[in-house]
Amino acid sequence: MEKYYLGIDVGSVSTNIILMDEDNNVRYKKYLRTQGKPIEIIKQGIEDIVKELGEVEIGGVGTTGSGRYLADIIVGADIVKNEITAHAVAGLNFNPNVRTIIEIGGQDSKIIILRDGIVVDFAMNTVCAAGTGSFLDRQAIRLGIDISEFGSLALKSKNPVRIAGRCAVFAESDMIHKQQLGHNQSDIATGLCDALVRNYLNNVGKGKEILEPILFQGGVAANIGIKQAFIEALNMDVQVPPNHDVMGAVGAAILAKEEIKKKGKTNFKGFYIGRLKYKVNGFECDGCSNRCEIVEIKSNNMLLARYGDKCGKWSNITSNEDSKLA
Repeated sequence: MEKYYLGIDVGSVSTNIILMDEDNNVRYKKYLRTQGKPIEIIKQGIEDIVKELGEVEIGGVGTTGSGRYLADIIVGADIVKNEITAHAVAGLNFNPNVRTIIEIGGQDSKIIILRDGIVVDFAMNTVCAAGTGSFLDRQAIRLGIDISEFGSLALKSKNPVRIAGRCAVFAESDMIHKQQLGHNQSDIATGLCDALVRNYLNNVGKGKEILEPILFQGGVAANIGIKQAFIEALNMDVQVPPNHDVMGAVGAAILAKEEIKKKGKTNFKGFYIGRLKYKVNGFECDGCSNRCEIVEIKSNNMLLARYGDKCGKWSNITSNEDSKLA
């Protein structure tokens, strides 16, 4: 039986699950909306693999994303890594010479600077919506077009309009003003692409040395209008990997494969984790001024894990007896 490596990227908007073979080829990928229910969505994603492929052999599991620790607890990961590391590993697998990774998702964006295969700098934007995919989604609805048509519409523009891109609120009001003035959709679409790219470069990319080769990763990379706007703004070539939308999960799977080479056996709990019932509670620790929000997960009244603390006071507690401290 062929062996696969499972990569799971749990974000606030989407959960991406991929299966990768021994040659780092993505053989299966699944996009699911997290919908504020990460445990149920992770369980659904694992069950979907069985429905579509059967019980394939899992050689190793890697998790990443904002819900990476939660995914680890549910499925049994061999390695848990942050998004920066996962995207960098996936980018290097696609192009070993990559020196800049632009990643834009639905709710956040990031830039990763690499030199000689090593991450030397990075920045993330989790605040301004004008630099994310959700911004374009909303504007596509306002324009009355499907987001899948947005990029090709932007490329048809002959006289792009300039739209204020420093803030989602200003950009939206400026776009409405341009509509009222009678500008056509393609010129407005290009203006929005340019505004998003300008926002990204002025915020996330500020002070960063952007050098080729450049990879564009994340769901927004499917938008050819945004890709073209980056090419024009940077005056450089920008590559979009075939699995740009699941690169975080790909990186997690690659890291899992490397980890299994060292330890030889996977922690994967199996495909029927969906039968288990989990209970999630949260509380605020008052042990210091940080006042960390602690999340704890139990199954059948047994404490599985806690996370969210900076000092390890709670996350180091794993036995049911110690849970009485809470």
